[in-house]
Amino acid sequence: MKEAVRIGRHPSAEPDLQELVGLVALGDEEAFARLYDSVASPVLGVVLAVLRDRAQSEEVAQEVLVEVWRTAPRYRSDRGTAINWILTLAHRRAVDRVRSVDAAAARDHKAALLARLPEYDEVVEHVEARLEREQVRRCLRTLTEVQHQAVTLAYYRGLTHREVAEALAVPLGTVKTRLRDGLIRLRDCLGVTA
Repeated sequence: MKEAVRIGRHPSAEPDLQELVGLVALGDEEAFARLYDSVASPVLGVVLAVLRDRAQSEEVAQEVLVEVWRTAPRYRSDRGTAINWILTLAHRRAVDRVRSVDAAAARDHKAALLARLPEYDEVVEHVEARLEREQVRRCLRTLTEVQHQAVTLAYYRGLTHREVAEALAVPLGTVKTRLRDGLIRLRDCLGVTA
C-alpha cells in the first residue's frame, strides 16, 4: 500500500486540530496557543462575513476563542470536525451580536418614541375638561340667585367668607349657609358622593 503524497507543506506543519482541542480541554496552554494560531484567521473571516464591521468582528472573534478555551471539554469528535465546531461557535456568536445590536437599536428607538409622547393624551384631557366645565355650568344654573352669587364670589373670584359677606352686605352666618346649601346642591347635581 502506498502512502499518500502531499504537495506543499510538510504533514507535521499542519496541526491536528482535534488533538489540540483535546489537549486544550485538559488545560494545555501551549496547545491553546497553537490552536489559536491555526484558527484565529478563519474565525475572524466567518465573523466578519456576518458582522461586516472590523472592530466588532475582532472583538467577537476574541470572545469565540475564549469560548473555545472554556468549552473545549464539551467538544465531541463524533459530531463533526474541530474546525467545524469552532466555526459554528463563531457563526453563532456573530449572529448573537447582530441580534443584540438590533435589539439595542429597537430599545433605543422605542425609548426615543416614548420620550416624545406626552404623559397624557392632550385631546382627551381637553375634551374631559370641557365636559366637566359644561356640567358645572349646568349645575350652577340650578342654584338659587343668592347661592349662585355666594358660590361665584367664593370659588370663582377667590374671596374669603368674610369678604363675600361684605360684598353682598349680609351677615357672615348667612353667607356660610348659602355656600353650604349651594355646595350641597352642586354635589348632588354633579353626582359626587361624599
